[in-house]
Amino acid sequence: MKSKWVASITVTALAVTLLSPFTANAAPTLAEISAQVRALEEEATTAAEGAQEAKVKLAALQRSLTGIQSQAEIQGRQVSAISRSLGIIAVNQYKSGSLGQGMELLFSTDPSLYLSSAGSLEAITRQKSISLRKYQSATQKLTATSLTIADRLAQVKTLEAKLARQSAIAKGKLAKAEKLLSQLRREDRERLARLAREEEDADQASSLAAAKKIAVSGRAGIAMKFAFKQIGDRYIFGADGMKYWDCSGLTMRAYQSAGVNLPHSSAAQSRMGKSIPFSKKQPGDLLFFGSPVSHVGIYIGGGKMVHAPRSGSRVKIASAGSLGSKRLVAIRRF
Repeated sequence: MKSKWVASITVTALAVTLLSPFTANAAPTLAEISAQVRALEEEATTAAEGAQEAKVKLAALQRSLTGIQSQAEIQGRQVSAISRSLGIIAVNQYKSGSLGQGMELLFSTDPSLYLSSAGSLEAITRQKSISLRKYQSATQKLTATSLTIADRLAQVKTLEAKLARQSAIAKGKLAKAEKLLSQLRREDRERLARLAREEEDADQASSLAAAKKIAVSGRAGIAMKFAFKQIGDRYIFGADGMKYWDCSGLTMRAYQSAGVNLPHSSAAQSRMGKSIPFSKKQPGDLLFFGSPVSHVGIYIGGGKMVHAPRSGSRVKIASAGSLGSKRLVAIRRF
C-alpha cells in the first residue's frame, strides 16, 4: 500500500514538473491581450496630452518671442538713430574746431561775440551729453532684449524637443498595441474587434439615454449640451472637432460654445478657472485626472462625467471617480 502511495506521489510530482514550463510560457489569453492593448492605448493618450501641453506652451512662447523680436528691432533703430546724431555732433565740432574757436573767442576784442558763441558751444556740449546718455540707455535695453530673445529661443528648442518626444511615445504605444493584435489569429482579432465595438455601442446607447435626462442652465449647461451632441464621436490624438476629439479638445470646444476660451491641453486647463473642493463639485465643472494632469472631462452630476476617453474609444458618459490608474486630482469651475 505504501509503495502505491509513493508511486502516486512520484507520478504527480513528475506531471507538475513537466507541465510547469508549459504553464509559465503559455500564450496570453484574449482577455489578457485585450487588457494589454487597452493599457497601451491609455498610455498613448497620456503621452498625447503631454504633447498637447508642449504644443500650447510652444505657441504661447512663439507669440511672446515675436513680440520681443519686434521690440528689439525698434530698439535697434533707436540706437542707430542716436548713434547717427552723435556722429553729426562730432563732425560739426571737428569742422568748427570747438576748442580752437573757444580759445579764439576768449581772447577776442569783441566781448559780445564771445558771450554769444560761448552759449552756442555750451548748448552743443549739453546736447552731446544728453545724446550720450540716451545712447547708453538704449544700448542697455537692446542688450537686455537680445538676452531675452536668446533665452526664449532656447526654451522654444526645449519645447520642440518635448513635443516631438511625447508624440513619438504616443505613436510608439499604439504601434505596440497594433503589433500585439497582429500576432493573433485572424478570427481572434475579429472577435476582439467585435467585442470592443459592442462595448462601445452599448456605452453610446446608455450615454445618449442618460444625456436626455440632464438639464442644466447657464454657461455650464451650454458646455454640457455641446459635449452631449458629440457622444459617439471617435477619439483621435490632437483632434478638436467636429467629428473627432481628444479629451481637452472636447472640453475646449464645449466651453468655447459658452463664451469661455480654454487652451487645447488638459494640463493647461487645470491651471485656469476657480479651484473647487471635491465635495463641492457641480454639473459643468471640469474634472482633471493624473499626476501630472493628462485627462479632463465635464462633470454632469450623479458621479458621472462626459469625456473623450482614449484611443480606440468614443465620446461617452462614464464614472467620474477615477480613470484606470489616473486619480481625480483637481476640479475647476469657469
